[in-house]
Amino acid sequence: PLNDGTSLPQLGFGVFQVPDEEVDEPLGVAIEAGYRLIDTAAAYGNEAGVGRAIARSDVPREEFVVTTKLWNDAHGYDATLRAFDASMDRLGLDYLDLYLIHFPRPALGAYVDSWRAFEKLQADGRIRSIGVSNFGPAELTRLAEECSVTPSVNQVEFHPLFLQEELRADHGRRGVVTQAWSPLGRNQGLLQHPVVTGVAEAHGRGPGQVVLRWHLQLGVVVIPKSSRADRIRANIDLFDFELSEEEMERLSGIGHTMRCNPVPGTLFDVS
Repeated sequence: PLNDGTSLPQLGFGVFQVPDEEVDEPLGVAIEAGYRLIDTAAAYGNEAGVGRAIARSDVPREEFVVTTKLWNDAHGYDATLRAFDASMDRLGLDYLDLYLIHFPRPALGAYVDSWRAFEKLQADGRIRSIGVSNFGPAELTRLAEECSVTPSVNQVEFHPLFLQEELRADHGRRGVVTQAWSPLGRNQGLLQHPVVTGVAEAHGRGPGQVVLRWHLQLGVVVIPKSSRADRIRANIDLFDFELSEEEMERLSGIGHTMRCNPVPGTLFDVS
């Protein structure tokens, strides 16, 4: 459940770095496997392919929760409205389920104006839920002080190597759902860590399945990405086993504070 009265699946499918002309196949596999939360972005360059895959499926549109994101070159009130129209044209949808500001870019200082455009789009019924991505407590506080709608979601890097404890506590106080990108640690050794492999062996599961199950039991929304059919299916096969409290603590206590992607300052101000 989100703070605006809507809800979204806790497990979704991401399409980062999948070319537009190639996204139909893995997304078709994902839809067949049961994924309904689909996460794309203007910057990914594959919104049109996502729209094609959704249109070709036999699943009713209302069962999907489609997310896309405002890119950094479109901050500002009017620019945001134009960028949203362009994304919707590429997606071929009548409404959007979730729209996120991809990065706050605080040095530019226009994310508040973009958020006000988000509020208008939601009030006009064109978006069901609005949220942010890669925002920190300072940026969330500014939105709270200058705007009227609290983000429903903040999509950030989160996994056992990077626990984001302060930010997640801030989310809890505000009623913001934490959504994890790079939940499997982006090939930085997480899936080979002995704690992860040990828990996986105990359950007869893959390391990735154990890490994704850890996210679910923490209440985090998670959007793994893969182009391989076997991994796409494995990543949603998480609902017939449960990690014990002790296993959850071991996974949370791996002991690293390692961001697998650029530091926030770099992320926030990329162009």
